[in-house]
Amino acid sequence: MSHDLARPVPRNIPWDDPSADERDPAARYAELRAELAALLAGEDDALANLANAAAAIFHTLPGLNWAGFYLLRGPELVLGPFQGRPACVRIPLGRGVCGTAAASGESIAVPDVTAFPGHIACDSRSRAELVVPVRVGGRVVGVLDLDSPHPGRFDATDRAGCEALAVLVAPAMAALLGA
Repeated sequence: MSHDLARPVPRNIPWDDPSADERDPAARYAELRAELAALLAGEDDALANLANAAAAIFHTLPGLNWAGFYLLRGPELVLGPFQGRPACVRIPLGRGVCGTAAASGESIAVPDVTAFPGHIACDSRSRAELVVPVRVGGRVVGVLDLDSPHPGRFDATDRAGCEALAVLVAPAMAALLGA
């Protein structure tokens, strides 16, 4: 594939749009999904795609202090591309919200992380967390992780929206892992 260095970023991504907080959340996710698909289309570098996905998610969804990916490598999750403060590099399966979601294969929305047994506090400002497994061929290969300083930030709309985003990034994650 030829790499066009001047390939433009889609213009209508709502990054840093002050009115984003006022949009219908389901519409915001539909718009983000379409824009992310356009952003990833035609680029075969998996690391670049995950990095752009993390940036698009972080700058589009309101109320986040961290957004990124952990990739499953053996018995642990290893930090992938993200936006936010430095994060925990390795998380064992079954530990914390990320490890629990990866081990169970189920999305987990935690309204108050201080009440989650075994929560791993990578950023003491985080109060709510949403973790969505990323699957390839039915097998969990990593997770999409969102943190917020606002308790109760994530709801069923966020969960469904992020599950759709996880489907979009699955090919990039699979390519990075050789899955």
